[in-house]
Amino acid sequence: MIKYIALLRGINVSGQKLIKMDALRSSLDKLRYENIQTYIQSGNIVFESPETNQKNLESQIHNNIEDTFGFDVPVIVRSKKEWAETFSNNSFINDRNEEITKLYVTILAEEPSEENLKVLQDFHSGPEEFIKVGLNLYLFYVNGAGKSKLDNNTIERKLKVKGTTRNWKTTTKLMEMLEA
Repeated sequence: MIKYIALLRGINVSGQKLIKMDALRSSLDKLRYENIQTYIQSGNIVFESPETNQKNLESQIHNNIEDTFGFDVPVIVRSKKEWAETFSNNSFINDRNEEITKLYVTILAEEPSEENLKVLQDFHSGPEEFIKVGLNLYLFYVNGAGKSKLDNNTIERKLKVKGTTRNWKTTTKLMEMLEA
C-alpha cells in the first residue's frame, strides 16, 4: 500500500460546495482506500491505496465526489515521498527562517509553461514573494494572505494550471499525518 494525500480545491469556502468530512470519508470507502483520514474542512485527505497511477486516483476521487455530492471539485494527489519533498524544499524556512504564519504553498496540478510563469512574475508587484520549486509555488505573504492580490485564483489564471493553496500549519500537519 502506498500513502497518499489528496487535496481538494474549493470546498467548504463561503458556503459553497459544502461537504462534511465524515460523509467524504464514507464516500471514499467505496473506492476501497484504506486508513482514510481528513484534516480540517478544506479538503485534505490522507489515505492508502495499492494504485500507483496518481492521475487515476485523482479521477477516481473527482468522479466519486461528483457522483456523491454533485460538485465538480479539482483534486490533486501527491505521494508521501512527494509531500515530504514539498515540505522540505521551502526556502522561506530553510534559507531565511521566515515566520510560519506568513507561509503558504500552492500545489500545482502540472508544470506551467515558462511563458506563463513570466506572466505571473510580471503581474506580481509585491510585497509578497514566491519561489517555484518543481510543482510547488512557495509563498511568503509579508503582510498576511488575506488582502493579497496574489491569491489562488490569480495564480491559476496567470499560470493557466490548476492549483490549490495550503498554509504552512496545514502543510506541516499533513506531513505529520503521512508519517504516522
